[in-house]
Amino acid sequence: MAALPLQLFNTEHFRSRAEEAGLVAAGRSTLAESNAALDAAFSAGEPAGELIHGRARAIDGLLRELWSRVDWGPAPLALVAVGGYGRGELHPHSDIDLLVLHDDDATVPEVAVERFVTLLWDLGLSLGHSVRSVAECTRRAGEDITILTNLLEARLIAGEDALLAELRERTGTAHMWSARAFLEAKHAEQASRHEKFADTEYNLEPNVKSSPGGLRDLQLIGWLARRHFGWSSVEELAENGLLTEEEAQILLRGREFLWQVRYALHTLAGREEDRLLFDHQRALARQWGFTDDEKLAVEKFMQVYYRWALAIAQLNELVLQTFDQAILRTASEDEVEVIDDNFEIRNGYIAARRPALFSERPGALLEVFLLAGSHPAIKGIAAPTIRLIREHRHLVDDDFRADPANRARFLAILRSPHRMTRQLRRMARYGILGKYLPAFGRVVGQMQHDLFHTYTVDAHTLQVVENMRRFLRPESDERFPVTGRVARRLPKIELLYIAGLYHDIGKGRGGDHSELGAVDAEVFCRDHGLSRRDTELVSWLVRNHLLMSAVSQRKDISDPDVIQQFARHVGSQERLDYLFTLTVADITGTNPTLWNAWRGSLLRQLYAEAKRALRRGLENPVEKGEWIEETRRAAMELLEYRGFTEDELAALWSERGEDYFLRERAEDIAWHTEAIAGHHDREQPLVLVRNTVESSVANTTQLFIYARSDKGTFPRICAELEQLDLSIHDARVYNGSDGMSLDTFYVLDSSGAPLDEEAGRLKHIGEHLSRALADEARGVAIVQRHMPRQMRSFSLPTETSMTTDETKGVTILEVMSPDRPGLLARIGEVFVRYGVVLQAAKIQTLGERVEDVFFITDDAQRPLTDPARCRDIQEAICRELDGQQAA
Repeated sequence: MAALPLQLFNTEHFRSRAEEAGLVAAGRSTLAESNAALDAAFSAGEPAGELIHGRARAIDGLLRELWSRVDWGPAPLALVAVGGYGRGELHPHSDIDLLVLHDDDATVPEVAVERFVTLLWDLGLSLGHSVRSVAECTRRAGEDITILTNLLEARLIAGEDALLAELRERTGTAHMWSARAFLEAKHAEQASRHEKFADTEYNLEPNVKSSPGGLRDLQLIGWLARRHFGWSSVEELAENGLLTEEEAQILLRGREFLWQVRYALHTLAGREEDRLLFDHQRALARQWGFTDDEKLAVEKFMQVYYRWALAIAQLNELVLQTFDQAILRTASEDEVEVIDDNFEIRNGYIAARRPALFSERPGALLEVFLLAGSHPAIKGIAAPTIRLIREHRHLVDDDFRADPANRARFLAILRSPHRMTRQLRRMARYGILGKYLPAFGRVVGQMQHDLFHTYTVDAHTLQVVENMRRFLRPESDERFPVTGRVARRLPKIELLYIAGLYHDIGKGRGGDHSELGAVDAEVFCRDHGLSRRDTELVSWLVRNHLLMSAVSQRKDISDPDVIQQFARHVGSQERLDYLFTLTVADITGTNPTLWNAWRGSLLRQLYAEAKRALRRGLENPVEKGEWIEETRRAAMELLEYRGFTEDELAALWSERGEDYFLRERAEDIAWHTEAIAGHHDREQPLVLVRNTVESSVANTTQLFIYARSDKGTFPRICAELEQLDLSIHDARVYNGSDGMSLDTFYVLDSSGAPLDEEAGRLKHIGEHLSRALADEARGVAIVQRHMPRQMRSFSLPTETSMTTDETKGVTILEVMSPDRPGLLARIGEVFVRYGVVLQAAKIQTLGERVEDVFFITDDAQRPLTDPARCRDIQEAICRELDGQQAA
């Protein structure tokens, strides 16, 4: 690499300035000039590696000059760079970590040290410093692996070199932290660090320094090599056989890429910033020259980032295992078990028995994963074999994919009863899965720039398959009782895995990813010899993988017509079972926060009702009247036990319309009715709150409100519930001809968790709502909470649509918008302004956005038919929500 074509620190020039303007002024102007030169070089495309080393060299020169101007007295002292600065790396806003090292018996010139440090602060340097003796450093390094690691790269800036040499001797492996202990401690430290980032390279906003596949993973390789072998460069790793030349080049190029990203982040933020925040991602995408087309520019940039992070994580894994073999074991300690002529188990890892195995038998590139999943004693793949897999993955070509034996091996991996998903993850990590399934290879590292999708497409896909496997284990029954039972009775579980592999594989190509994926899945099934029936099932599942989620969350699943239509589309119990399992696996693999009690209850209710419809026969749909009458009879039986007569119930129910008995369960109707019968002051609202644990609405909190009918009630309730830190998931409004309104709401904590009944929270909610609704002078108290930073990064405009359901006699309004405080209350106020009557609402929050559905009418309980009025309502909602976002 060419040297940086500019001089960042000139000693004579600095001295001349210092004489004229003083040390502080000279230092500040020198730093300003060097920083400007570095930033200009970065903008001109200079490699970040040269810039961060150039900055360190400039600081070296400045510190030496300043050190020389302090009267340190007779005590031997050394100014030592440690940490990243010790490595000679300084990003624009990185801390300058310094150690003032002194002899054990020396008296530290505290006044001089204070003067020196104050001078550095006056220059505006971001400083981390300590003053310690050789003995103190030695003691602390023996106690703390992090301190030892900082000292490992210590570098003399000025002063007595003998002090640093003595410190290196005392902290060497002969005295503390043997190579074995150091490796084990750093391995544990990395595992702990990775765990903080969900152990994946694919975080939405990764940390360039600390996330898996980040700079720390590279630095760990260097620390281990330095500590055990005394090697200090990537070139030495390659020269001594720890890395191949190709791997060394990947490591060097990956490090330069991460340096470039980190340098850009510091420049953009104007401070030390290692997180690739959403706003920074978009800015960096522009810097890298990406533009929007079928994929967003930011998605293209992040795909590059994720692929580098994955490559670095692979090298980190490979090198750590090599160190494990070199440091923790000797050849005499090896435990070897021969599997066959091609593979053996060495120290718990499966290994190729000869270097030429994969070139002689390319099919072994799949066989190694099949064996790894079949032998319980195998805990991974040996580092030399990983290297061989990487070197020979180019052999997975069209001929390889067309080989019947290889196709059989891949299906056998999917049918493996043990650790199947672990093998798929290894295949993906080492590049085999993306080679065998080229469509999967195209989505490796492909992010979706929103808060809804936590993972990249490839990581999400593997998580979905892992969820499917988890459903088969009894320990999953507590969280997924229905899904587990359904999954365990699927006749061919591998068909579910194939659907999982292909359900999102069409993303990023433009067009409907479900349709594109269905075509790819059909080709895969046909090529792999699946029957026509199985092929049609898999293709249908991929094409319809969003159907069940959409129906459960956006349709009125208490309506028998909706159930009948869904059951007719599904067509059979087998398809329903597969689709249900795929849907739950997909939702829980998209974002950990998406799955909650309410979403689960909706899917279970839709599954149960569709199952009932299929059992009854699609040619025998249940009539609404029959459904309503059955509900009334069941509620009546419950109430007769509580002393009600049929005449009393007929009078109490006379004001309730058919929708009430269509949507509500008999148990809830009985609860409502008994409460209304005992409520004699209609001028005061009746508010009831209880947790429900029935199968259809498990672990949600139900609010029942009986009050004078008023269009303003809905926005007031929404505002009050948000004040109480609750999120609404379902709302139903029944306006009676007697001027009274009966409303039901299903809510969860704003975090998506069920409410704690023991803490008195339910009582507090009921009392708060009762007071708020009774106070007629109280307006809509819309919460004025700041939007979270991540949500502010996604300022997409609100979208609305209106359609008319002639059968139900309602207008369906759909609102898709970034989530923000007070959203429902603001929409409710628009309804009041335009004389809209809300009949029901289905509320769905997906990461940073909401997709809410409102069933509305006019005052006469008829659909909204005036196009101008419909347009005005939608425009008012968009203005209200987007205006708030802009503010």
